[in-house]
Amino acid sequence: MVKSLLEVKNLNVSFKIGKETHPALENVSFTIDENSVVGLVGESGSGKSITAHSILGILPTNTHIEGSITLGDEELIHKSQKEWRGIRSNEISLIFQEPMTSLNPLMKVGKQISEVLKKHTKDSKETRYQKTIDMMREVGLNRPESLYHSYPHELSGGMRQRIVIAIALINHPKLIIADEPTTALDVTIQAQIIKLLKEIMNKRSGAMLFISHDWGVISQVCDYVVVMYAGRIVEQGPIEKLLYKPEHPYTRGLLKAIPDFRKKGEDLYTIPLRVPALTERKKGNWPYIKITEQNEWHAKEIFPEIYI
Repeated sequence: MVKSLLEVKNLNVSFKIGKETHPALENVSFTIDENSVVGLVGESGSGKSITAHSILGILPTNTHIEGSITLGDEELIHKSQKEWRGIRSNEISLIFQEPMTSLNPLMKVGKQISEVLKKHTKDSKETRYQKTIDMMREVGLNRPESLYHSYPHELSGGMRQRIVIAIALINHPKLIIADEPTTALDVTIQAQIIKLLKEIMNKRSGAMLFISHDWGVISQVCDYVVVMYAGRIVEQGPIEKLLYKPEHPYTRGLLKAIPDFRKKGEDLYTIPLRVPALTERKKGNWPYIKITEQNEWHAKEIFPEIYI
């Protein structure tokens, strides 16, 4: 029997901006099973990162959150900061999108990995060093003893991303959240990082939430996909179903927008409606689209079930 590791149920997140409150997530629900990779897909502004930050408990102070997020049998909503310090890295860890902004430019990369062990374990300095070297080697870094003493700017983009992955994995968390970890990399290095993540998931027990807007990457990594638009889930299901038999018009629009070399010379397809800014959203007024005569037909095509 497959056991769920993380369950997000009726998650609602809103931000107070000035005197007004604007919904960022509405009734978001999905499950991540053990030993699985779930993809979170959508345009920029659809709510992917806010969902991840809710799971990690790193939302800003002007946030109101309702619903339930359970890791195993443990409810995460409204944990104290002290409790969160024991959960992050130990139970849930994050792979950041851009390593140059997430790594400390003034600290050697080996020490940045070792610091996680120093904070969360009682390991000796020698044990932390050896675990760090082993982890650097596991994520595909050659000559880890030498690289341990390097600064981030001395490494290539792919090597920096491997350091970020090593930081996320060093304490063996149950759940890894990868927030568009290949976006800043060129195609060749991107393929290497995808291969690495797949190998890691095959070797380790646990699960991953993989956030991306790239269906090509999602199709290579994920077992199950959740599609978001403007803070809501419009469709979710196994990757094969969503790739070949998508039911929602928005999912079909995202897939249709993937560039195809067989259509060389043709205009690229674009979804005609933009994701509304947070300040344009009001609770219960989903999907917050300003209809004009020029795009009215497209709105009906993409959102027929909620178009008025």
